[in-house]
Amino acid sequence: MALSEPSNNNSYLVEHITLMDDSLQRLTGKQFTDFGLNRNNLAKNLYHAPFVIVSHNTDPDPIFNYANLTAQKLFEMNWAEFTLLPSRLSAEVPNQEERAKLLKVVTTQGFIDNYAGIRISKNQRRFQIQDVLVWNLFNAENQYYGQAAFYQHWQFL
Repeated sequence: MALSEPSNNNSYLVEHITLMDDSLQRLTGKQFTDFGLNRNNLAKNLYHAPFVIVSHNTDPDPIFNYANLTAQKLFEMNWAEFTLLPSRLSAEVPNQEERAKLLKVVTTQGFIDNYAGIRISKNQRRFQIQDVLVWNLFNAENQYYGQAAFYQHWQFL
């Protein structure tokens, strides 16, 4: 089930943000506040942050279930489009195998913090992402919820 677009009406998906933040802290020792965000109104601040935060679900072909406004702008998609997209389609076909290998490493290791790769927007604009942090999402009962990614460096090609 797709999450509604973050807004005041749903507290900017604070439950999902808490899940991402708690998983990040458990696996890496980092928190979203380490990226310059204030803990007050964290979910709203993350949605409007000047860096990319995305996550995908646990489907066999995982679908994005969160994309902050910076991600939506970079990929040239609105929330509704982004949250229908299989995450593998954020990479061009020749780069999808490399991306799949990365996600397998994350699945077994818990996270990776130095990924770089090529991505493509809805309008076929190619860009390189760098210094990407990707981590597994787990709830307090250690149930797997998918994966998330953070990056603040990209360059159009």
